[in-house]
Parts: sequence; C-alpha cells; structure tokens
Amino acid sequence: MGTIATMGLDIARSVFQVHGIDAAGEVMVRRQLSRARVLSFFEKLPPCLIGIEACNTSHYWARELIARGHDVRLMPTHVKPYVKRGKNDSADAEAICEAVTRPTMRFVAVKTPEQQSVMMLHRVRLMLNRQRTQLSNGAMPNAAPG
Repeated sequence: MGTIATMGLDIARSVFQVHGIDAAGEVMVRRQLSRARVLSFFEKLPPCLIGIEACNTSHYWARELIARGHDVRLMPTHVKPYVKRGKNDSADAEAICEAVTRPTMRFVAVKTPEQQSVMMLHRVRLMLNRQRTQLSNGAMPNAAPG
C-alpha cells in the first residue's frame, strides 16, 4: 500500500468529496468530509498534489492547503470530459484527481484575499455602470410622433 500522491477535492456547501490515488494510480481514499473536518484531514496527510475546480471559495481552500504544505492547483471547469460515470460529487472528485495530472491541463493562479477584493470592486463597478446605462436608456422622454 503506497502513500497518497494525488488528490481530487470537490467543493460543495457542506460536504466535500475527496478522491486520492497513489503513484501507481490505485485508489487510496474515497470519502466525504464535512466542511469542519477538511483541514484536519489534510493536516494528517504528507504533502501531495491536490486538484480543485476554480470558483470563488476554491482560492480560500487552496491558500489553506498550501499553508499546510500541499501543492494545490486550481483548474477551470474543464473537468467534465474526465467524468467516467454519472454526474455526482464522487465522480467529480475522481475526475478532478485525474485531470490535475494531465500535462495539457491549464491552471488558474491562486489569488490572495487582496486580489479577490479588487476583483470584487471591479465587478461592482461594472454592475453600477450597467445599471446607470439602463436607467439613462429607460428615462428617455417619448418622442412625439412626427
């Protein structure tokens, strides 16, 4: 029995799914973790490669796992082709685990909290500009038929 070399972590609201394989590709762990137990689970593991699909909260989890010595890679949502069976959290974690080892997979840089807050400011500014344009377009007086 080998040690875990690669992990796939599927993030959800309350229950996370973990899929881990050794260097030979044999499944070492496949289980659900509550949100409260994720960090304690990964603290007990030796450093390994962890793949996570990129989303807003994945940057937080990536920073926490990197602080615990793991190599974390965030992937855009291009994992669907690696799903072998029905779409569920367990299958997604397995697909993430497989996709993170592919040499052609593109990865997303882990953002700091400051970078995430700047991105949020840009999104809010864009939304306000769109709303202002909508208001100005809707407030045009009706032209008299001519």
